[in-house]
Amino acid sequence: MDKLFSIGFWSTVARFILRNRTLLLIAIALITVFFALQWKHMRFTYTEANLLPDDHEINVEYNKFLSEFGEEGNLIVLGIKDSAIFTPKVFNAWAQLSNDLRTSEAVELTLALGDLQKLEKRTDSAGFQLVPFIQDTVFTTETLAKYKNELFHKLPFYNGLVYSPGKESVRTAVYLKKDIVNTPQRKDFIVDVLIPRIEQFELETEIEVHTSGMPYIRTLNSQNIIDEIGMFIGAALLVTSLIFFFFFRSVRATLISMATVIIGVMWAFGTLGLLHYEITVLTALIPPLIIVIGIPNCIFLINKYQQEIKQHGNQAKSLQRVIAKVGNATLMTNVTTASGFATFILTNSQLLKEFGIVASINIIAIFLLSLFIIPIVYSYMAIPKYKHLKHLNKEWISKFVNWMERMVKNHRIAIYISAVCLLCLSIVGMYNIKISGSIIEDMPKKADFFKDIQFFESEYEGIMPLEILIDTKRQKGVMKLATLKRMDELQEYLQEIPELAKPLSIVELVKYSKQAYYNNNPEYYQLPNSQERTFLLSYAKGSADRTNLLSSYVDSTGQYARITTFMKDTKTERFERIEEDLRSKIDKIFPPDRYDVSVTGKALVFQKGTKYLVNNLIISLSLAIFLIALFMAWMFRSLRMILVSLIPNLLPLIITAGLMGFIGVPIKPSTILVFSIAFGISVDDTIHFLAKYRQELIANNWRIKKSVYAALKETGVSMFYTSIVLFFGFSVFTISSFGGTVALGALVSATLLFAMLANLLLLPSLLLSLEKSIANKETLRQPALKIIPDSEEEDEDEAML
Repeated sequence: MDKLFSIGFWSTVARFILRNRTLLLIAIALITVFFALQWKHMRFTYTEANLLPDDHEINVEYNKFLSEFGEEGNLIVLGIKDSAIFTPKVFNAWAQLSNDLRTSEAVELTLALGDLQKLEKRTDSAGFQLVPFIQDTVFTTETLAKYKNELFHKLPFYNGLVYSPGKESVRTAVYLKKDIVNTPQRKDFIVDVLIPRIEQFELETEIEVHTSGMPYIRTLNSQNIIDEIGMFIGAALLVTSLIFFFFFRSVRATLISMATVIIGVMWAFGTLGLLHYEITVLTALIPPLIIVIGIPNCIFLINKYQQEIKQHGNQAKSLQRVIAKVGNATLMTNVTTASGFATFILTNSQLLKEFGIVASINIIAIFLLSLFIIPIVYSYMAIPKYKHLKHLNKEWISKFVNWMERMVKNHRIAIYISAVCLLCLSIVGMYNIKISGSIIEDMPKKADFFKDIQFFESEYEGIMPLEILIDTKRQKGVMKLATLKRMDELQEYLQEIPELAKPLSIVELVKYSKQAYYNNNPEYYQLPNSQERTFLLSYAKGSADRTNLLSSYVDSTGQYARITTFMKDTKTERFERIEEDLRSKIDKIFPPDRYDVSVTGKALVFQKGTKYLVNNLIISLSLAIFLIALFMAWMFRSLRMILVSLIPNLLPLIITAGLMGFIGVPIKPSTILVFSIAFGISVDDTIHFLAKYRQELIANNWRIKKSVYAALKETGVSMFYTSIVLFFGFSVFTISSFGGTVALGALVSATLLFAMLANLLLLPSLLLSLEKSIANKETLRQPALKIIPDSEEEDEDEAML
């Protein structure tokens, strides 16, 4: 029954495709137009990826912080490190730059040298007032030197905020309106207003401006992703078409294949638009992935068509066999590849779910496009000429196949020793793998904005926001002296951590209030004592509305306070140690029965997201292996065959993991994808080989050696072709400016190369060595699924057509 169903099903498919050629081409054209119309719904991401699920504890705390204080990542900083800033020409230009930016509708406020305010004691009431720090309108070098001395030595409130702790650079803080930070308006301001205005300043003064801050970094990072999509697609098309032409030496075969995958790319973009998914650093990889994965489908179909033409010269018969024989095999291999991507759907990360959904859908779509377009287009063309079939007789291919056969026949022990040595070496390397939660590690190292990140890390000790939210559990509890002293103690602890910048909070304002009360003597920049508490805090409270300095660090009820610091790019192990010690210190300073204190901010969210992702993807990879093992069990109905088929596919993953450990490539969101992607693709070769092997067993009356060598000769060429295409196709990603994309491309390419060798050398060696316990009639007599129809079934198959 299984046999008859397989024959009948694929006979029906072949008949349907070839009898409805025109109708199917029109349907494909209409679907392509429909997907093209969905492109208008494509959106590019305006936020960095949040890898945690919405209900995760870290996300809950972060959202609570946002509900109290709003979007934290709204700060853009402009910095210069040049003593000429305190000369009249440059000072005026710097002040004008700030003034021009402040007039933009996207800007909430700016904090620059020219518009600094000093806090002074009022004489008419209990409170303070803000007066301009710069009171002159015409500047000389002498007056600016006086202001510089006062700023650096008498206003510690602005230390780390306006001037660097080393007093060698100054910066302007530009606060965007929080409601536009995650919208296209942010990009419009940065691209159309900020960058041109900075370039104008640099041209006028010949001083370099360093620009950073999360809105700026995210905008330019997103633009890099957009720019690279086209580059990837073009490079993937170029590389795969050149390799394809080199193998087939046929312009029309190359053009047909390229047209097929281009339509697949259009469908991929259309799927993103239809589902209203954002284009992220992950989903941007899908279109070139479709090209790389789609070309092997074309290779199998066209190669089989040309083999059939060479054998009997009957075009109709050849096209029927292509669909009936290769269609089934490519369906199964595409299903396993799609399964590798589909396991991402089972993670709780929205980013990975979207990637898995779009990738798996379009892998099946490119299979259908290949199955429909290639036979239909060839049916309208003349039979291939001899020159189009010469590649089937290439001498170097014959030499390669003969080399494989000699290795398997005469050097199996060497193959096993090599595999075991690589396995042991790789296990050692795996112990050296680190986990990286750096948000900037994958960013383009040669980009100007990355160099600016390094500038601010050096001068201001970090740019990634780390927030501490303090709930005093009662209204106006923040302004209690006991609370302020506890916050001050925590801030002193934070300043001792070299990876963290100087923290900012309401404590700084209260200290500044005491300094102002004592005629701005910097020696009094400290919290009030118990005697000063009553009148100084009343002064601070009385000036709150007039100065508007409290709103960013204390909520309207006075119950919640925040301490903001910024973190350098820090290795995961060090970050975890810092977090552990920080939480321990918080518990000592703030009794849990009186305060609720949470550590949050984008730095923490990203670090935790990376670790969460690694754990989830290990589960995802395990699930992919389990699903494909079940598929092999269903297909071959043999536990032994599962083990034999998994060994050549798991070994390359272990080798790649070891390689990552030795060369220092960490586990991170980009590199963890390598294993699921590579496993889903590499198992395709195993399916092709074992399916052909079983067919040869039946044809050769269960003679093991003859069947293995015959299967190796038959499938070795196609496996080699497709592996080379996949190797160079994924290598395209190494031209990216994103470190993670480069690592992804290089590691997948290396893994697939190892997988090809394992499937061509190790797999047949195992079959030969274990022939008595594996390859018997009971094990392989009647599989649940017919991958390749047996040769004796061909006449019956064609009769049904």
